[in-house]
Amino acid sequence: MGPAMILASSPIAPPIPAHALLILLVQLAVLLVSARALGAVVSRVGLPSIVGELVAGVLLGPSLLAHAWPTASHWLFPAQGEQAHLLDAVGQVGVLLLVGLAGMQLELDGIKQRVGNAAAVSIAGLVVPLALGIGCGLLAPVPLRPDHTSPAVFAMFMGIAICVSAIPVIAKTLMELDLTHRNVGQLILTAGMIDDAVGWFLLSVVSAMATHGLRTGTVLTSLGYLAGIVVFALTLGRPLAQLIMRRATSSGDPSTAISAVVILLFASAAATQSLGLEAILGTFLCGSLLGSTRVDLAPLAPLNHVVMSVLAPLFFATAGLRMDLSGLTTVPLLLAALGILVMAIIGKFLGAYLGGTVSGLSRTESIALGAGMNARGVIEVIIAMVGLRLGVLSIEAYTILILVAVVTSLMAPPILRRAMARIDVTDAESARATRTLALMRPAPSPPQTQREAG
Repeated sequence: MGPAMILASSPIAPPIPAHALLILLVQLAVLLVSARALGAVVSRVGLPSIVGELVAGVLLGPSLLAHAWPTASHWLFPAQGEQAHLLDAVGQVGVLLLVGLAGMQLELDGIKQRVGNAAAVSIAGLVVPLALGIGCGLLAPVPLRPDHTSPAVFAMFMGIAICVSAIPVIAKTLMELDLTHRNVGQLILTAGMIDDAVGWFLLSVVSAMATHGLRTGTVLTSLGYLAGIVVFALTLGRPLAQLIMRRATSSGDPSTAISAVVILLFASAAATQSLGLEAILGTFLCGSLLGSTRVDLAPLAPLNHVVMSVLAPLFFATAGLRMDLSGLTTVPLLLAALGILVMAIIGKFLGAYLGGTVSGLSRTESIALGAGMNARGVIEVIIAMVGLRLGVLSIEAYTILILVAVVTSLMAPPILRRAMARIDVTDAESARATRTLALMRPAPSPPQTQREAG
């Protein structure tokens, strides 16, 4: 009996075909080179690198390469589902780790100190664009909504996609503009963190509805699972995460801590996925628990470098790869895209502006708040990818949401910079900046060490 007959009769799945592996390796190399190169280019002009990484995928996808060089496009990105799933699997690993690491950066103590104003900003910044997004979803032309998707589910999904903010893009923008020590910057970060958390919860509920149908029992079951997960996280989850991380970091071997974090993130993702919720919700909550343990996370720096420099660019390039701008060339779809983009910008800006006004902020401070909260970035991309995977969004609707993510991320820095330049720096902000600089400076060497060095 030959090897082929043995594999055919064996319960063990055959290995990946050689040609499929070759294509995957070439795909990863081409996407990573393009994403890193364009990400570096846009970073030099003060834009988030995610913009260049998404554009890399757009250029290599059906929007350009498929028209300019069809032969190369068909070989590099064949239409077979199995080949696309291999690339998707790599991207999913990257986004799960990215969201988990972002969750670790949540400062829960800071949220407690500014929870009142941040809640007002977050609620207004969520409700207004959510309502406008649902309205856009209900009025959207049929090509944007797949035939098998419930109009209500599609509208709610569009509302969630439009109402979210992107804390990674916001944080990066504030750091690049040196605004993290400003009061408005602190408020933007806190409200953005609340938006992220609420967004993941809403996404999980709507995803469950899309998977199991729009029924009262489905909604109540999803909310019950969510409540159970939150209770577990607040009671047993935090001390369990702290115990595991304390033991993992006590060994002094960074690889042990990295392995522990990755295992916890994947296990949490599997847990929420098994409940019919989104795997991303599990990694976000797990990352938040790990970040709140006050355990030294410095050993995780190598993991962060790999995710940010390799896996995340691959994910964003893969997301851009599915954009098809040629699908928006018809007048009705182009008008729909412009309408959704305008509603997304106005809705989030107006909501955050009203929240700032209610909180007692000045007009200029509220404008800065609206500009900062308007950046969608990574969160919008992830939600759009989830919608496409679940079949809730068509390629045209997915392309529009990616455009919203790119345009709003481009708009935030210049508006925020101009608004903050008109706001005087307070004594408290100056003191906070001084403390931040002191913490960032390396500690001076002891006199004995300096003499020995001399």
